[in-house]
Amino acid sequence: MSREGAGVRLVPNEDVGSTVVAVTGRLDLASYPGLRDNLLKVATDSPESMIADIDGLAVAEDTFASVFSVVATRIGDWPGIPFTLVATRPEHLAMLARQSIDRFVAVHADVGTADRERDHPPRRRAVQLLVAPEGASALARQFVLRVCAEWGIPEHTHDALIVATELVENTLRHTTCTPRLRLELRRQVFTVAVGDDDPHPAVLRERVPGGDSGLGLMLVAQVARVWGCSRSASGGKVVWAVLTKRGRLRPVSTA
Repeated sequence: MSREGAGVRLVPNEDVGSTVVAVTGRLDLASYPGLRDNLLKVATDSPESMIADIDGLAVAEDTFASVFSVVATRIGDWPGIPFTLVATRPEHLAMLARQSIDRFVAVHADVGTADRERDHPPRRRAVQLLVAPEGASALARQFVLRVCAEWGIPEHTHDALIVATELVENTLRHTTCTPRLRLELRRQVFTVAVGDDDPHPAVLRERVPGGDSGLGLMLVAQVARVWGCSRSASGGKVVWAVLTKRGRLRPVSTA
């Protein structure tokens, strides 16, 4: 499915192990946000890696190439996948070097090389569709317990139970969608993500004393290293939290 916006067109395909996005059109001030957001939307489906082929892209000014380092940084937090560029035009290579983009994003001459030489961190992934609203939170907790036991990561179980419960209940309270709970483990970095088909950005609210509206953002903040809300390619969103070690929350919104 191709994606277009303000003069830039993206055509993703998965002919190789990675998801390859052919980027064509003109990158300028008007098209910069659309290119950034559409690349991030492709990444929400959590492919093994993403390659952007920019040979068909015209760039109005060198500074606009920063969009690629921005995307690499964003998806480095979540879903934590490798992001590389394919570029053969001399003017592109010179531009990427002048802007130091090639220090943050690997650049290769063809898709085959980019796919072969990308980082291949082992990843485990499990998905649960929570179709019964009245028992969704309980099912989510059972799923987390089972997956953490199967993957041998008891150190993440307690925090994952808290985050999964809050994100699922947030979906049930504020949308009419069926939550999709996704757990992923890559290089001992464990992520909990809940997707739905509602396009409105999620807002994790503080718990009201005496209320029953869930555990609230403050508790999620205590157990997650970083969290965010990302729009998905299907038109909905994914709210995610990365669990490594306890620390101060750094919110990231890519909605």
